Amino acid sequence: MTALEQQITEDMTTAIHAWFDERLQRTDLQQAVQRTSLQVGIFSDFLLDYKPGRTIVDVDLDFGDEEAPRRPTRLDETQMRNVIAPQLSALIQTRLAEVADTPLIDYRFTAKGKFQTAQGKLHLTLLEYLNENKRQLLLERIHAYIEQKLQHGGKATKPLESFFLTRHLLDGQLFPVLDVAWTIAQFERIQQLNRERPQALAEHRSNITQAVADWAENDFLPRYYDLDISAYRATEYTPKPGMAAKDAHEQIDLLLYGAVMILRHEPNYAKAKGLKFLDIATQLGSERAVRLQTEGSGHFAPDAIALKTAQVECRANDIFAVITIVILQEDAAAYEQALRFITQLLQQGFPKSYQIKLKSKAKNYLPLKGLAKSDTHRFFANALAYPALQPLLHDYARAAIEQFEWYTDTEGEKNCMPGTYAVFGLGLADERYFPLLSHYMEHVDEEHQSVQDAMTAAFAVQYGVTASSVAPLVACLRRSTDYLKLKLQAELDDVEKLDLLYQQVQSLESHEVERVLYPIWGKAEKLAALARKAQGKRKELLETLLAKINPS
Repeated sequence: MTALEQQITEDMTTAIHAWFDERLQRTDLQQAVQRTSLQVGIFSDFLLDYKPGRTIVDVDLDFGDEEAPRRPTRLDETQMRNVIAPQLSALIQTRLAEVADTPLIDYRFTAKGKFQTAQGKLHLTLLEYLNENKRQLLLERIHAYIEQKLQHGGKATKPLESFFLTRHLLDGQLFPVLDVAWTIAQFERIQQLNRERPQALAEHRSNITQAVADWAENDFLPRYYDLDISAYRATEYTPKPGMAAKDAHEQIDLLLYGAVMILRHEPNYAKAKGLKFLDIATQLGSERAVRLQTEGSGHFAPDAIALKTAQVECRANDIFAVITIVILQEDAAAYEQALRFITQLLQQGFPKSYQIKLKSKAKNYLPLKGLAKSDTHRFFANALAYPALQPLLHDYARAAIEQFEWYTDTEGEKNCMPGTYAVFGLGLADERYFPLLSHYMEHVDEEHQSVQDAMTAAFAVQYGVTASSVAPLVACLRRSTDYLKLKLQAELDDVEKLDLLYQQVQSLESHEVERVLYPIWGKAEKLAALARKAQGKRKELLETLLAKINPS
């Protein structure tokens, strides 16, 4: 062994020993695997990543070879394969034998290496280990869990359990022959048992979706595509020469199941992957994938996704989250029927991140700057022209509002949460809808939406500060951005109105009070200057507001 080979081997040997030694210092190993019977070990892999002067061993989070400056190395690929790698494999085998039967290691363990050589990146599998005793134990526990808690159980289950179960069911070393229909049935049963616990149900669905996506990208799709996986961009799929998915109908059904789960239940930013899976299934020859794109998922009854009357035609596709509306007669009845159609769809689980494609002669828009002039906006502005439809618009907004969901025909500064146009229009139309406006603002994600600033400015101009308007005004201001400036200082020279504002913010946290006051007075220094010049009750109120911003 040359001096170079010896030095590199010593560096990587030290890193491997450190990985095992650090984890053996953990005192919670037994507790970790006792949380659920579906876990028999904690670690199932690691990646040894070597570059000249730097060696890292960690869990395998390799996203491929991103472009990065390379340091020159004299290590030859042949030296790595034939001299160094066998020694590393033997060392890992020795260390693994010491802990294989402990909770530290799962029923299987894979050690991979990524090494920078003179010829470029070299990827090697250093060791693949299988503990048959643990494997059999885990299989027994999986079948017992399914029989007792899913097939014959009637109680809600834990998200931690579905996290492990969903991955196990798609693990080829546990289930070499994938029974897609049976596996999907288990996924459906998990959702059925947890349908009355919305937050837990969302976690279970996320676990199912992620497990299917991992199976698709790590097992199924690499048979037909070369995958370019990156931490910084969407995965790219390049068909392999002669690609043909023979006898893969069941696996394609599972891919489509994952696609529909993503499109129906995942946040809007994740839906591109679902659409890609759908497109790939089509490329692989799935007739069902074609039907999904034209008819939707099949989750909804035919009369729930299609409506045709003398006044309006509506059709919905939950796969693409698009509702197409054709107004045949421009009157309140047409928009009433369309609103009922949309609201009922949302109540039945239609994706809340959606858009409307509208064919209508009317071209109304809300009188607010910064809103997208989209078909979705135009539909609700048209409906708002009929005061009799306000209660229906209220019901629609209540069904539509959902944090982190967005109308899909907006982007950037025009992003807005479902329900936005109805809420803004109703809030400016009648004080009866102030509670709806406050409810909407409670759900706004101001880091990714700013159109509420225009509504807040318009609201302040129209209603000012009154006993009835101060609560929704403060609700709006709490979700404002740094760019909003309101002309309310003169109105708040009135001590009674200033007191109304104080009463509304007194229970808020200091950072929330600061957010409310900034669009009115700017920085706290400006408010402090006003307080110094003020007298009597006004001085007391201003100083109290300052104290709320800067508590001692």
